[in-house]
Amino acid sequence: MLKPLDTIRANLRADETAQGGFDIHEAVNFLWRQWKFILGVTALSIVLGAVHVSRQTPMYTSSTQLLLNPRKEKAAGQDSILTEPALDLSMLESEMATIKSTALLRRVVEREHLMEDPEFGGRPGAQSSGIADTIGALLTGKSDKKTRESARPTAEFANMSPEMTGTVEAVKGAVNVSHAGASYVLNVSFTSSDPAKAARLANAVTDAYVVDKLDARLEAAQRASSWLNDRLVELRQQLRASEEAVARFRADNNLVQAGAGATLNQEQLAQMNARLVAARADTAEKRARLELLQRLEAKGGNVSSLPDVMNSPAIADLRRQEVEISRQEAELAARYNDRHPQLVNVRAQLADVRRAIGAEVKRMSGNIRNEYDLARARQEAVEKTLREVTGQTDMDASKAITLRELERTAAVNKSLFEDFLQRARVTQEQSTFEARDARVLTPALPAGAPSAPQKGRAMMVSLLIGLAGGLVGAYLLELLSAGFTTPKQLEDLLDLPLLASIPNMEPGDLSVDGAQLRLPEYLQARPLSRFSEAFRSLRSSIQMSDVDHPPKVLQITSTIPSEGKSTVGLTIASSAAQSGQRVLVIDCDLRHPMTTRFFKGEREAGLVEYLMGSVELDKAIFFDNSLRFWVLPAGGKTQNPPDLLSSDRMRGLVNGLKPKFDLIIIDTPPMGPVIDPLIVSGLVDKVIYVVRWAATAREMVLHSVQRLGGHSKIAGVIFNRVVEAKAERYGRYAYSYHYGGRYYKKYYTQ
Repeated sequence: MLKPLDTIRANLRADETAQGGFDIHEAVNFLWRQWKFILGVTALSIVLGAVHVSRQTPMYTSSTQLLLNPRKEKAAGQDSILTEPALDLSMLESEMATIKSTALLRRVVEREHLMEDPEFGGRPGAQSSGIADTIGALLTGKSDKKTRESARPTAEFANMSPEMTGTVEAVKGAVNVSHAGASYVLNVSFTSSDPAKAARLANAVTDAYVVDKLDARLEAAQRASSWLNDRLVELRQQLRASEEAVARFRADNNLVQAGAGATLNQEQLAQMNARLVAARADTAEKRARLELLQRLEAKGGNVSSLPDVMNSPAIADLRRQEVEISRQEAELAARYNDRHPQLVNVRAQLADVRRAIGAEVKRMSGNIRNEYDLARARQEAVEKTLREVTGQTDMDASKAITLRELERTAAVNKSLFEDFLQRARVTQEQSTFEARDARVLTPALPAGAPSAPQKGRAMMVSLLIGLAGGLVGAYLLELLSAGFTTPKQLEDLLDLPLLASIPNMEPGDLSVDGAQLRLPEYLQARPLSRFSEAFRSLRSSIQMSDVDHPPKVLQITSTIPSEGKSTVGLTIASSAAQSGQRVLVIDCDLRHPMTTRFFKGEREAGLVEYLMGSVELDKAIFFDNSLRFWVLPAGGKTQNPPDLLSSDRMRGLVNGLKPKFDLIIIDTPPMGPVIDPLIVSGLVDKVIYVVRWAATAREMVLHSVQRLGGHSKIAGVIFNRVVEAKAERYGRYAYSYHYGGRYYKKYYTQ
């Protein structure tokens, strides 16, 4: 036993709901429907992108490479009090900011006379980018994320004219600085409309940076030298005061050094005193070196800056090995990953060299302490011998202690003075001969091709924007589409079945043998046409709507006028009459009787006259010989159609005619404007609801169906005037049973 049609459709909807998610068929159908719109928007976007690119000035970018020295090699025997900061990521970012600083670029502007350059100079607002540049950034590939800065004045602009400020900001926007991976190499690029100018200014920026580093180094060395000179004056005064104190003490206590005419004891005493002075001086020197070491250790300084460490040949040799291995590590790191055997081996060698350097520095630091202890022991031994020789005869213990203290103070002051004097000389040499902090690896050369606008990228972006805009626009058009286009929309919103889809017939389609036919007439002239088959299918669907009690009295209505309900009713009657049924068409549209006008019966008596009792039924009804069914026209005008249609005489008319005919079709007005269809719906077996495909607003149809008070009387909905070429784009089941031409012609021919 076959399942009812409604059950089959319900199962299909349940299967579609269970599948859920993205439907590739729906997507393909959507693209098929809207491909012209999407293609038009995409083409427009590409044309706009091409116009924008064609109006852009070609820009050329030249780059140069800077190498920042992580450590500066010094000449043997030199020392420095200037700190040497290590280069890390934060330091690299600082150096990149320095290259793009206002102070440095101002020197480039002044040196290259860029204020007279029409591309950069003379515009107070040059630092602000135009709206067109902002919009075109995506198309040209020139991002201003790193180069755009605020146009508000800062402290650096205090002494700059508006023209200079604008030129500096324009140059700043053309400069880009980046670093290559973990290396100390900086890439400095400059963008200009002239390739030669771009290369020249890129080199000018790097030269200005190198000169700026040298100037900064010279300035720091000069400040250190000035401080050392001030300190030397103080140390010189202290040394003179200590030496004068020793001389005065000797004079006051008759402590004359041994010389010509001295006695043996005096000569021995003089020799011992000389040895004691030498021992004390040596101890003071060793103490000065030890104190310098202790100060560096207490402050967390680098012990490697000690003169003994710097003058060590072993340290110098290890430093050279470290530099060479570090260079090899950098080269291997740029080529291989961290687990490559060569890179691991080089890093192990570097670690060994650094441990050797640390061990050698630690050993030399221990030697300084040992030398001080040895010098101190020697001094104590000389003092002990001197006490034994003198036997406390020449001066008492207090005088000896005082003399030694004075001599020790003088020796220390002398050692400090000589140490600072040596440092002052080294600082002066550094201010003149210090190695450069940065050097140019690769100078900039004129670019052979423009870097912007990037035509390929611009066209690709235009294509993507056009596709996205076309898809979004097409989707919005689909959302704004008011009418029903697929059975799924109909069934989801109205919960009613689609009985049939009537294809749209153009005037050229209704021409048969040179004669222009109307739709009911065409059905009889072309009984095997697709149009005729659609109405046969419709009649079958109406019968299947109630299998146990096939409907005999049908009401034809719609939502609004001009949906073709009257023509559909007449065509159903023609199809049924063609199959041999006795058919009656009653025109209950008493306001606009389109069925009556079809038969040119406006002047004839009809339904109105019968309901008012002025004419008998056999005088009002007539038989059309061409279409072979009976017609009860609307008749004359009336002021109260609802009252007539709701009268007992109207109910008796329908009940009386029902046994005499196989099918009665009642044409009523649309549901939207009037109440007549609601009145007539109580007299019929089923209501056939006509909806013009892709035209009638869905909300209006839903409201009209709800006014009918339930779905028990509504057999289903007919899609009328379906444009098949468009309907197929909504899927294979976009209209009833898919009466495609290539399928139908397999079975029927005209």
